[in-house]
Amino acid sequence: MKYEKEIGRRRTFAIISHPDAGKTTLTEKLLLFGGAIQTAGAVKSNKIKKHATSDFMEIERQRGISVATSVMTFEYKGCLINLLDTPGHKDFAEDTYRTLTAVDSVILVIDSVNGVEDQTRRLMEVCRMRDTPVIVFINKMDRDGKNRFDLLEEIEKELKLSLHPMTWPINSGKEFKGVYDIHNKGLVLFSANTKADDSEDIIVIGDVNDKTLESKIGERDAAQLREDVELIEAVNGDLNIEEYAEGMVAPVFFGSAVNNFGVREMLETFVKIAPMPRSRQTSLREVAVGEDKFSGFIFKIHANLDPKHRDRIGFMRVCSGKFERNKYYHHVRLDKDIRFSNPYSFLARSKDVIEDAYPGDVVGLFDTGNFKIGDTLTEGEDFFFTGIPTFSPEIFKELVNKDPMKTKQMEKGVSQLTDEGVAQLFTQFGGNKKIIGCVGELQFEVIQYRLLQEYGAACEFRTLPFYKACWLTCSDEKKLQDFLRFKQQNSAEDKDGNPVYLAQSEWFLNTEISNNPDIKFHFSSEVHK
Repeated sequence: MKYEKEIGRRRTFAIISHPDAGKTTLTEKLLLFGGAIQTAGAVKSNKIKKHATSDFMEIERQRGISVATSVMTFEYKGCLINLLDTPGHKDFAEDTYRTLTAVDSVILVIDSVNGVEDQTRRLMEVCRMRDTPVIVFINKMDRDGKNRFDLLEEIEKELKLSLHPMTWPINSGKEFKGVYDIHNKGLVLFSANTKADDSEDIIVIGDVNDKTLESKIGERDAAQLREDVELIEAVNGDLNIEEYAEGMVAPVFFGSAVNNFGVREMLETFVKIAPMPRSRQTSLREVAVGEDKFSGFIFKIHANLDPKHRDRIGFMRVCSGKFERNKYYHHVRLDKDIRFSNPYSFLARSKDVIEDAYPGDVVGLFDTGNFKIGDTLTEGEDFFFTGIPTFSPEIFKELVNKDPMKTKQMEKGVSQLTDEGVAQLFTQFGGNKKIIGCVGELQFEVIQYRLLQEYGAACEFRTLPFYKACWLTCSDEKKLQDFLRFKQQNSAEDKDGNPVYLAQSEWFLNTEISNNPDIKFHFSSEVHK
C-alpha cells in the first residue's frame, strides 16, 4: 500500500450529542490536549472571547448553539486527528447526518443529569445504519445527576448499545472525587482545570484493592468503588476492540468537559482503538482506501466563512490516494477537470494552505459554484460515492421577496444557501413559487438572517400546508408527466430538476401511491445520485 504510513496515523471522527450536553466544550478540550489552542473559549475572562472556538457564524455566537459543522485538525501522540464538531440542535439534523457519512467513528456525549434525549436517539439511528464505532463520554459528573448504573442501563436500552465502562466515577455532584481508570489501574482525582497540561492528579495503583485508596478517597468511597469495579469486571471482562470497530460495543468514559476532567483518558484510548480510514462503496465498485489513485467527495458546503471575503468552501473527505495542490482532478457530475491552488486544512475559523492530503483528511476547497453536496472528485474514473442522501423536509414555507429591487441578490443567496444544504429548495410547476423545505423552524431564522446579512436581501416566509416531499421516478415518462400536470398544485422540482410530489397529509400520500402503481415515491433523493 503506497500511503500506508499516512493512512495508518489518521483518525477522523465526529462529536455528536443532544443540544447542551457539552459537545462543543469537549471539542475545545480535545483541541487543548492537541496543543491547537491554549485556553478554552468557554472561560469567562476579559481577554477571551466568550464564544467557543468552533462556533464561527455570527448567529451561532448570538444564540449560543452550533448550527454548522466545524472541521478541526490537530496532532496527538503521532496521530493526525480530524475532528468534526456537529450541530446538536435538532433543526440542523441533516447537516449532522451528512457529516456522519464523512467520518470513521463518533464520540457520543451524554449529559449525566438528563440522560438519553431525543436527538441522541436520532443520531444513533444514523450511526447504526453505517455500523459506525461509538465511544460514549458521560459528561457533567460534577453535577447531581442520575445513578451511574441506572444511566448505563438507560443508554443500553434506549440506544440499543452494548456498553463497556473504561473509567468509573467516584460519586457525582458536589461529592464527585474523580474516576478510577479500570483499564490502566489508575486513580484520577478531580480538580477543576481549564488548561491542558500534565498537572492532573493521577495516582498509579496496583489495582482497586490497593490500600492507597482509603487515604485518597476515604473508607466509604473506597469500599463502594471496589464493589462497583468488581461487578463491572465480572460482567464485561476486557474490551474486544473488533466488536468496538464493528459498532457492537461502545467504551464508556466519565468526566466533566468544562473542568477538563476525564478527557485525557478518553483521548488516550481513542488514538489506540479508533479505526483508521476505511474502504468505501461507490456507484461502480468499492474503492479501497489503499488505492494509488485519488478519490473524494463533498459532504458540506459553506458560503461566506469569512464575512469580509465572499468565499464559498466545499468540505471534501479524501477516500483514496493522495490529493495534491494544483493538480487537475475530474469532477464527475460536471464531467470536467478542475484544480485547486489553495486547498485548506482547518482549525475552526483559521485556515492553513496545504500541499497534500491523504485518506481520512478533510480538505477545504474554494468553490466558484461548481459543487453540490455529494459531488465526487477522482483521477479520471466516473463513479459517485453512495450513502449521502437528502431526506424529506418536515416544514414547508413559501419564500417571499420583500424588496423586488434585490431579486438578483435573493436568487443568488437562496441558490448558495440551498447548495450548502441549509435547506432544500423546490420550485412549483407552472409558476415561479419558491418553496423552502427545512427540518425545523430555526433553519428559517438562519436563512432569513443570512440572506439579509450576507446578500442584502430581505424576505419573509408563508407557511404551506405540506406534510412530506417525495421524489418521483417512473419508467413511463408520459405517465409521470401526466401525473405532474394533473397534480400541478402539489408538484415541484428540486434544485437538480428532479420531479417532486408535495403531499398535504399521510392520507393524500397513501392515496396517490395506491392510485399510481407505476410511479415510485421516494423519501430520500439518493436514488438520483
